Amino acid sequence: MERQITIRHQQEELTATIHYPPEAGDQGNGCRRVPLVIICHGFVGSRIGVDRLFVKAARAFAEDGNMVIRFDYIGCGESSGNYGSEGLESMIAQTRTVLEYGLSCADVDSKRITLVGHSLGGAVALQTAVRDRRVKQLVLWSAVGYPFNDIVKITGRDVYDTSVNSGSADYLGYEFTPVFFDSLAQGQPFQEAIKFSGNVLVVHGTSDEVIPVDYAFLFQKVFWMRPEGRCDKEIIFQADHTYSAGPQRELLLERTRNWLGEQVQIEQEWQHWMI
Repeated sequence: MERQITIRHQQEELTATIHYPPEAGDQGNGCRRVPLVIICHGFVGSRIGVDRLFVKAARAFAEDGNMVIRFDYIGCGESSGNYGSEGLESMIAQTRTVLEYGLSCADVDSKRITLVGHSLGGAVALQTAVRDRRVKQLVLWSAVGYPFNDIVKITGRDVYDTSVNSGSADYLGYEFTPVFFDSLAQGQPFQEAIKFSGNVLVVHGTSDEVIPVDYAFLFQKVFWMRPEGRCDKEIIFQADHTYSAGPQRELLLERTRNWLGEQVQIEQEWQHWMI
């Protein structure tokens, strides 16, 4: 079952879709709690995703027993506001607002919260997890490593220069202010990564021409330096930035679903060991 909702964030409204696992509403006494997965889209993206990536992912994750929320950041998709006037910290705050909403839902297990972030959404998910200890797991799909450099490479340097000189600049119909770019310069995912103590899955495609696949190896190296928490990496041969080709997308979803299932198994085995 799926339902479209609106989540209030300060003066704006975030449009979201919530996916319920098949057994939702059939719990009887409601004693069985389910994991929560929140999907964070990338730069000038939406909760639908390129070629419906996030729709398919959310439905697959829900089928596996998760409650899933995919949402549009301010100014994206169907949400209100101006995306280009917001910054990285604002997107982190929006993600935490969605997390609050998810935790308020009945039958959600507060100890099994996963953020799935794609591209710039990967940096947002990571830095949200560092700030909010309720996030226990991270899945990074083709995550940016240097937000400012990576996004300016996408928009072109002229867009950034125009924004700084004129106060705003157009890119694909979005008006980007200096605030947006300044916030990206402050974001340092590789430095922040070591502060997250949960388990992580890093996925990247070898044919990604937007964000270098080398970032996946750098992320894994940093995550391995932590005193706790494991990091798994999956490099998908010939996958582009949005995993648009059928076989590569299927592998992305299959690997992510398996990894999420493995985390549940690990937790159950740990609980049995404790008993």
